[in-house]
Amino acid sequence: MALEEYKRKRRFEETPEPPPKVAKKAGNRFVVQKHDATRLHYDFRLEMEGVLKSWAVPKGPSLDPADKRLAMHVEDHPVSYFDFEGNIPENNYGAGTVIVWDVGTWQPLSPVAVDGKYKPGTEAEAAAMLAKGDLKFRLNGKRLKGDFALVKMKGRRPGSKGNEWLLIKKHDDQVVEGYDIEEFDDSVLSGRNLEEVAGDSGSREWKSRPTGRGTLKAAWLADADARIDKEKAGANEQKKNASPPKAQRTKTQRTLRSKKKIA
Repeated sequence: MALEEYKRKRRFEETPEPPPKVAKKAGNRFVVQKHDATRLHYDFRLEMEGVLKSWAVPKGPSLDPADKRLAMHVEDHPVSYFDFEGNIPENNYGAGTVIVWDVGTWQPLSPVAVDGKYKPGTEAEAAAMLAKGDLKFRLNGKRLKGDFALVKMKGRRPGSKGNEWLLIKKHDDQVVEGYDIEEFDDSVLSGRNLEEVAGDSGSREWKSRPTGRGTLKAAWLADADARIDKEKAGANEQKKNASPPKAQRTKTQRTLRSKKKIA
């Protein structure tokens, strides 16, 4: 997919998402963004061929090989989307709150195992595997590590658009049986969860940094971190006065969030 579809679906005068632009330099980053849109899901993106190849994963990635996660192949995104975190306004495509759930680098693996193990592959092999519908790769992220595969489903169900894939963890020393993604609900960049970003008026005014690789920590994130530090200092002062700790998210909040539709 090219960025034309990404551009067609968005009104950039209204959404804080970065504009479409294909990167000139090759990269090997990956990002997983937790997206509370019309229904909560995770966007899994691999930097490849100057864009972020993207899949929407309703239940999110897993470190348990027993979990074969449905992954819907969606439009390519610009690489400047890599550290996007904020709120997409109502009446825009994908309206809702986004946080960066994981970041890191990825490496393609050879399509054929040698002695039961997959060796590092090339960009050409990765492109061929993607076209074939069986992409094997290794992740080195803050939360996701080890070997994975994205496999395109061959069966076409009634009403299918032919974009159904499976995201599968391969067997290696990074396996976590019974993996529970809900144990990790905060951003690896800002430390905030979806509710905190959604309730931050500053997040709604997020402006994309210039396209290109740049630094990982954008100006808006530095401002957010400064606010967080200030809030923590205030919280510590309140503790001295025996004020109660910050309340956890309630079951009602989870129920309301689950009633939204998926973007």
